[in-house]
Amino acid sequence: MRRLLVLICALVAVIGTAPLGHAQTQPWFADSVGSATQVISVVGVGGSKAKMDVYQRTPAGWQPVGVGIPAWIGANGMAPQTHDGEMKTPMGVFTLDFAFGTAPNPGGGLPYVQVGPDHWWDGDMKSPTYNTMQVCKKAQCPFDTDPASGTENLDIPQYVHAVVMGVNKARVPGNGGAFFLHATDGGPTAGCVAIDDATLVKIMQWLRPGALIAVSK
Repeated sequence: MRRLLVLICALVAVIGTAPLGHAQTQPWFADSVGSATQVISVVGVGGSKAKMDVYQRTPAGWQPVGVGIPAWIGANGMAPQTHDGEMKTPMGVFTLDFAFGTAPNPGGGLPYVQVGPDHWWDGDMKSPTYNTMQVCKKAQCPFDTDPASGTENLDIPQYVHAVVMGVNKARVPGNGGAFFLHATDGGPTAGCVAIDDATLVKIMQWLRPGALIAVSK
């Protein structure tokens, strides 16, 4: 518990929010997240931009850990249901299953995978491993690695740090994949949520299993 409080204080120091001791009114997602105690709220503010707020549930209710964090979303905004190639960020409440990045593990409660040139997110709709992370040499991968197929090589600057959003966990072909919370390159995404990397690292260090991300207009 002491370590968690230290991480929360560090996150507050970086983002510059209201003190944790101030009670927060019921946030918009409160009735949609079950017993979760950590929620990242992403609300669109127009176009491909959004505002991120980070919340912790305490005995006193939901408390803001970070508020007003500028975020980029899909180049074509948000949609309740997204499909491959639409460049839209899916709306809803999603799990945050594990983290990855080209950089070493910065610490935190989620499993972390350090990725390199042989790490892929399979976007091939004909592949049995569609919408999962795979490790293989490009010439030996059993799925289509051409970017036109939707497959992504994960060894890119935007994925210096990233957290996997549990979108389309049923892996229905065409219903979208490779949705992450990742470091921004300063512009819209293909459907992910992107923020400043230093802030992202602090959030990753704070996250614990069971955390959720809630996305809405």
